[in-house]
Amino acid sequence: MPRYELIKDEIASIAKYVPGKSIEDIVQTYGLEPSSIIKLGSNENPLGPSPKAVEALIENAQGISIYPSADARELVDAISEYTDIPAANIVASGPGMDGLLDGLARLVITNGDEVVITTPTFSYYEIAARANGATTVYVQREKDFSINVDKLLAAITPNTKIIFLCSPNNPSGNVIPEEDILKIAAATDALVFVDEAYVEFAEKNVAHLVPQHDNIIVGRTFSKAFGLAGMRMGYGIMPEWLREEYMKIATPFNVSTAAMAAGIAALSDIEHLNKSIELAVKGKKFLQEELPFKVYDTQANFVLVDVAPHKARDVTNELLKKGIIVRDCTSFAHAGVSLIRVTIGTREQNEKVVKAFSDI
Repeated sequence: MPRYELIKDEIASIAKYVPGKSIEDIVQTYGLEPSSIIKLGSNENPLGPSPKAVEALIENAQGISIYPSADARELVDAISEYTDIPAANIVASGPGMDGLLDGLARLVITNGDEVVITTPTFSYYEIAARANGATTVYVQREKDFSINVDKLLAAITPNTKIIFLCSPNNPSGNVIPEEDILKIAAATDALVFVDEAYVEFAEKNVAHLVPQHDNIIVGRTFSKAFGLAGMRMGYGIMPEWLREEYMKIATPFNVSTAAMAAGIAALSDIEHLNKSIELAVKGKKFLQEELPFKVYDTQANFVLVDVAPHKARDVTNELLKKGIIVRDCTSFAHAGVSLIRVTIGTREQNEKVVKAFSDI
């Protein structure tokens, strides 16, 4: 039989994940010098990683011939100290938070199950769920990207296994109120997954809810505020009963020795973290005031820009010619055709972005 018939039916119908463009892509397409390109499409930290994290990588390089601890215990303990959440509620994951999403989907989803996704939002929720046989149920956010809780509750059925909530939301940057999350969790036996990838830039978080509620999970990453996107590390904060089951199917040794060392060091460098947050806060204010289009408020390290009546595709292509990489949000379900997500950069980078948008 043809080889493609070996692929599960659930996989064949899934659209590929669309990442932000890389510097290499733009060099090949437009022939620009790599040093002239500003990459503000993937919400990376423009300050880079903590120097302590880099030192830890170098110091631990000789140990990479030995397997790390199977459950990343050293990193889990450091996360516990950072979050003030018991280690019994924490799992470390790789690659990034995506690994956590894959693990949870594999753990609880079978054919015929449903997941609820509030759109527009991070697209990998759908990929992880559908790969394991789930049907996706969309609940579109309001015009200001808030969630209509009653509408979401109406979408829940006995087949619902996971409700995905991104807070701060990607790509809009707004936060879901804690009382809304509690209302949703109280109304269902399904798992309520709260993606807090950008939580360090936000005013509040909901990790403290997890030990008191048996169906709330919080996912986080080292890729954004900590500047370790290339290390591919994340972690989950979940009820003890779920962690015990999750560890049965978690890929062993899924966080490398080098990544653990960098992560532990990054968590300890609060000074670098605060500098990164301050840069985002100041940059947000500058972009909101200077960009010549509508800019939504955000509690993340990016801003969402509505370039209507222009199309996001056309604007992003013009910016790419100038060596500026931003994210066309057309690939986000229900995002429309005029939204662009711009990572907050350094002052110099932000000024170049404003000029480029103004020229358009």
